[in-house]
Formats: sequence, C-alpha cells, structure tokens
Amino acid sequence: MAEAELVAFSNIQLRPDPSRTVIRPFNIEYPGAFKVDGHPRAVRVIDRVLSLSPDELRAERRRVMESLDERHRDVDELLLHRFGEIMAVLKDPRKIDTDQKLLVGAYLSGEYSFEAAALFNPSMVLDPDQANAPEGGLRFILSLRGIGEGHVSSVTFRTGSWSPDDGFSVDPASQTAVPPRVTPTDQGATDGGPTRLECGGSRELSETVIFPILPSQHQGIEDLRLVRFEDEGEVHYLGTYTAFSGSEARCELLRGEDFKTFEMQPMRGAVSATKGMALFPRKIDGRYAMLGRQDNENIWYLTSDDLLTWDGGTKIVEPKWPWEFIQMGNCGSPIEIEEGWLVLTHGVGSVRNYCIGACLLDKTDPTKLLARMTDPLIVPSPTERDGYVPNVVYSCGGIVHDRTLLLPFGVADNFASFATVDVGRLLAAMA
Repeated sequence: MAEAELVAFSNIQLRPDPSRTVIRPFNIEYPGAFKVDGHPRAVRVIDRVLSLSPDELRAERRRVMESLDERHRDVDELLLHRFGEIMAVLKDPRKIDTDQKLLVGAYLSGEYSFEAAALFNPSMVLDPDQANAPEGGLRFILSLRGIGEGHVSSVTFRTGSWSPDDGFSVDPASQTAVPPRVTPTDQGATDGGPTRLECGGSRELSETVIFPILPSQHQGIEDLRLVRFEDEGEVHYLGTYTAFSGSEARCELLRGEDFKTFEMQPMRGAVSATKGMALFPRKIDGRYAMLGRQDNENIWYLTSDDLLTWDGGTKIVEPKWPWEFIQMGNCGSPIEIEEGWLVLTHGVGSVRNYCIGACLLDKTDPTKLLARMTDPLIVPSPTERDGYVPNVVYSCGGIVHDRTLLLPFGVADNFASFATVDVGRLLAAMA
C-alpha cells in the first residue's frame, strides 16, 4: 500500500480530556403544554434565588464558587455577564444585589465538557506569528472537533511546531477554557447576518472554545476547514464548517483574523445546504473558488463573485478505485504547489472504511484532473481502528513546507495524530 512507502507517522496523539470544561448558557423553558405567556421558567428560578435568606445566599454562593474556581478564571465576571444576558431578554426591572446576580447567573449556566467523548478531524494553518519557529521549520495553529454531552460538536484549538529534525511538537493545552462573548446574541439566527465572537479572555489559543450558539448549530459545529487566504497582499484566516441543527445541515463561514475575534455567517445558494466545502487559498481568475461534494458522491469545483453565495459547480473527481467506490470528498482546502493544486481527498469504501488519498488539479484550470492516487495514502490501522466511529481516518486540512506535506488527521472519530509525506514522492505515486 502507498501508506507503508510514503508516510512517516508521528507518535503524538491528541486525545479527549473530559476535565476540560467551559461555562456556557443553560437555557430552560417549560414543555409546550405548560408554557404560560409572560411567565418564562427562568423567572421562577430568579424568584427562588431572591427568596433565599442572607445566610442561605452566602452559603450557596460559597459552594458555587468553590466548585467553579478550581478550573475557571474570572468566575464572578462570567456569571455577572450571564446574568446581564438573561435580564436583557426578560426585561426584568427588579433591583438585585451582586450576590443574587451571581447565583442567578450560576443557576442558568452549565459546565460543559466539550471534548469528553472525542477530539479529532484537525485542520492546520500557518501561525501568523513565526517568531519562535524552530530552525528549518514553522509554527502552526490546529483546529479540532471536540464532541461532548449529547453528541454535540464544538471547535477547539491547539498551537505547535514542526521541524525536519524534531518533527511535530504540540504545546500543552491550558486547563482553562473560556467561552466567547457573543454580540449580538440573536443576529444570524434570523437575518443571515454575522454573529461576532469576542475571545479576548483567552490568554492562549487553546483556551478558546467555539460551541453551538445559533439555532442552525444546535447539534454541532463540525469539521472546520481552516485556510490561510491571500487576497491582494492581505492575509485572512477563514474556515468553512458544517452547522447541524439536529435535522438539517448547512455550510457556514468563520472569519478569525487574529484568533481573538471571530465572525460566523451562513452561506447562501443551492450548494450551501451541503457538507464538506473547502475554500481555495486565493482567488482564481478573479473569483472565489471552492471544492464541494453536493451530491454526496463526487468532488465538485465551484466559483463565485461572493464569498457567501455558492451555486452550480462542475464535477471534477469521481470514485474510481475500490477504496472510494461509495463516496469521495476533500480533506481540506487545496494546497498550491509548483505542479498545481494538491488536494487531499477522502474515499469511502467497503464496510464504510474512510481512507485518505490525494490528487493533483491544474493550477490555471482546477477543473482539469492531472493525476490521482490509485491506492490510499492513509488507511485505518488494525490496531487503532476502534473508536466513536470505527474504520475512519480523516483530515480537514494540512500544509506544505519546503516540499514536505504536514498532515494532521483524525482516527476513528476518537483522537488526532500527525504524519509527514514527501511531496515529490507523493506526486510520483499518482497516476
């Protein structure tokens, strides 16, 4: 198999850590038959908090703070902010003292273990700060998909480095996770406008967690494909991801210029209601370009004058080999190399095995397929095939540095690891 000849695997494994939790809103309401207009359930909870005696209030506040202070920073600020969100919705005019506000915020918040079940499907981009890059290597940013309670997916991040001598190194993740500040809280859910996330409370990138916020994301933010996008000399960090409401999936766009502030916005057009879209890292012939798999079988090439509107497309790569007979798709944004566009692909074969492959598209006209792998590049390992979803290897994007492909990938929808591939040898393995 191509894997044994071409791929050098890292010993690093990023596995889920249930102890990493983030404080997020805990929204409550009565079932339909029990709802009473003008009397939301949250008001009942507030009434109960206000009924506590001063001694009961102090004791309960102490208990809450002792629990949360163990693994969260600025807990008072978090809970007071949550209280403000609640009262802005309820428009409750009552005067409430600080201890009561803190407890109301605590009762209507929840501690969420965002990677309790899985940590996988990574995407890699060049870190904008290369000041501490190792000799001959680079610093990188990694996004990962974490799965927590209720099979809900969130986005989390890591930073690290790679060098030819020392291979991959991933910085230790902070034990603190910080929720984003959302402004406005409801825009994007109703008018398709951007939703802004302020993550300035994170002291390092691993503390930033983007969990579902909009109704379209209720069941998860899945498989972020980050790309370092260059346009007329300016660099932007963009990412496409699947928003899953629990019944419908759609593609949305994440902008994260400095990884402190993000904007989320839904895509439009006939193709937007699909999964697995990946942007090219620059415009082609003056238009934005994208790979998609809108028929759930083939890889398509799309262009648009508008970053958010996608229709039509041209089918460019179809299943050909047994390991991709069921389905093909991209494994992240195309990578520009001297010979053309290097596209990492996934193929689904028998017994729903997911393998990683690659193909080469023409640099001027990406609808032209120049070459493709006949055998998969990475296959599910017999010793690591078991997990949340068995028999799967999958990536959401790698980078090329000095003719070496740096490839992070997920295993069995469970954990993430890394590999390197010589680009020249990879191209030689294509037909």
